[in-house]
Amino acid sequence: MKLHLSAAMLSAMALTLGGCATAVPPVEVTRFHAAAPTGWAAGTRYVVDTVPLGDPAAPDGVGVGASGQSLEWDSYRAAVERQLQLQGFVPAENGARAPLKVRIGFDRADRNAGVGKRSPVSVGVGGSTGSYGSGVGLGIGINLGGGGSKWMLDLQLAVRIDDAATGQALWEGRALTAVSAKAPAAQPSLAAAKLADALFTGFPGESGRTITVK
Repeated sequence: MKLHLSAAMLSAMALTLGGCATAVPPVEVTRFHAAAPTGWAAGTRYVVDTVPLGDPAAPDGVGVGASGQSLEWDSYRAAVERQLQLQGFVPAENGARAPLKVRIGFDRADRNAGVGKRSPVSVGVGGSTGSYGSGVGLGIGINLGGGGSKWMLDLQLAVRIDDAATGQALWEGRALTAVSAKAPAAQPSLAAAKLADALFTGFPGESGRTITVK
């Protein structure tokens, strides 16, 4: 009886999670890299920069959004690290050096879909991802309409992988989507997981090309 109940509960959870997944709109992804970098072998160690990408305290910070870490930033960090580890990268032990430094930033901005203008309120950390990208091609082809609330959230994840010794950007990318403010997909954990999964689809990806990941 207990086994039967557990199976039923698991099935219900799967249906619930499946419903949440289908509610997430497509994500536009653009990646940049100069060439297939060396050091991508499975087992390569990395460290995550404790200063979010785009924070004014960062070397290339542009002052977009709130500075410093947050619980939402932690959600994005966890989602990115999961994708890195699926690619075979290994987190360095606390305090240990690693050949790769990973920098993570995000941006969440309110917008009224009926007006088509973004509100000046921006929460989180976003900004430039460095020398290659400059956000070329982002925001093209995303369906910002749909039913429900007119208030939309523009969500963006930016990740940059640097050579830790030189600070040179080896790979960088952005993932962008728009969701209804009342949709389950607007929850930070779901948004972070979806954006990170899309960003690392086909890693490292074709440099300079914008793709749509559903």
